Amino acid sequence: MSESVANQPVPDPYSIPLEEIDLSDPTLYETDSHWPFFERLRKEAPVHYCKDSAFGPFWSVTRFEDIVEVDKNHQLYSSEPAIVIGDNPEDFVLDMFIAMDPPKHDDQRKAVTNVVAPRNLVLLEPLIRERVEEILDNLPMGETFNWVDQVSIELTSRMLATLFDFPFERRSKLAYWSDMATASPEIAGDDSVSKEERTAALTECLEEFTVIWNERVNREPEGRLDFITLMAHSPATRNMSPMEYLGNLVLLIVGGNDTTRNSISGGVLALNENPDEYDKLRADTGLIPSMVSEVIRYQTPLMHMRRLATQDTVLGGQQIKKGDKVVMWYVSGNRDEARIDRPNEFIIDRADARNHLSFGFGIHRCMGNRLAEMQLRIVWEEIMKRFRMVEVVGEPTRLRSNFVRGITDLPVQLHAL
Repeated sequence: MSESVANQPVPDPYSIPLEEIDLSDPTLYETDSHWPFFERLRKEAPVHYCKDSAFGPFWSVTRFEDIVEVDKNHQLYSSEPAIVIGDNPEDFVLDMFIAMDPPKHDDQRKAVTNVVAPRNLVLLEPLIRERVEEILDNLPMGETFNWVDQVSIELTSRMLATLFDFPFERRSKLAYWSDMATASPEIAGDDSVSKEERTAALTECLEEFTVIWNERVNREPEGRLDFITLMAHSPATRNMSPMEYLGNLVLLIVGGNDTTRNSISGGVLALNENPDEYDKLRADTGLIPSMVSEVIRYQTPLMHMRRLATQDTVLGGQQIKKGDKVVMWYVSGNRDEARIDRPNEFIIDRADARNHLSFGFGIHRCMGNRLAEMQLRIVWEEIMKRFRMVEVVGEPTRLRSNFVRGITDLPVQLHAL
């Protein structure tokens, strides 16, 4: 944890005036101190106005049902021009289909969905399993290592390289660009990365992928199902501007990275914090599919999505004005006592485990949700074949961000069966 964070203890949320609560403060998430803030707002101000933050004024929507109402109503709550609390720097605006409304959103999204269509997932499953086996078989036994680096990032980098048909030996670039895309103080409060660093990294991303685009646009697709080939040959995306191409690259890289990476790490941490659930898993590995959904709910890898009100409206009894930022806090909705039984508990055999908000609702629901679930299922199937326990042996280090609920360091030791 940074010295600046250590010197700024998070106050008791019940000790400060309700109107002064600012959920955009990244310190809350770096210190994992946000839970009581959301609990108070769900009870006292489920649609809450913050008039003064580093990202300007915004409304926070914290209850499950209200979040679904906003997420499903794209006519009233627009995704344009961005889906995070912070705005893009005016001199480096990324256009991406998740931050578009129909019909353009629908056309561009449709251009790439075949990559994660059920028939392609069937083809990908053996490859994913092979890579998981290789990663797990080469882990050091009897010594401490960072699970995030050696498993979570490594697996997602390999998967992203496949989805983009990106040079495998340079796959670490994909994880780096994903980190840079969601970083910088203006975007999500991460002050470890400057605007200049982020711009330079994403410019490099665009340059490398422009070379790949030029190769693929000039050859026949021949049944290829990688993101770049599909975009290069679809009428909806083949004439994109450079910043639109970069925006969609960033969207697909982050989407393919953060949910899976941080859920792999978050699952290990949750099982260690709940040893009875780990015992339950050891006794019955048939619980893995429901556990995967519970991990995704419990972790909530992307904590919020933001919309812009297109007209004056009322939500939860509050007057929302046209142009107001409306932030759906998935991380809060996933702990809503009114919708989820014992929401603060990690229960791997939860009866309705897929009843969560982590993938969103409506037209913007995560198109790769089945791929993410499949990767996590395979990871845990293979872990349970090899290890009695992946033991967390130190405190996790969390990402300083109000958008990505990330774990950057998770020291573990492996115990053989």
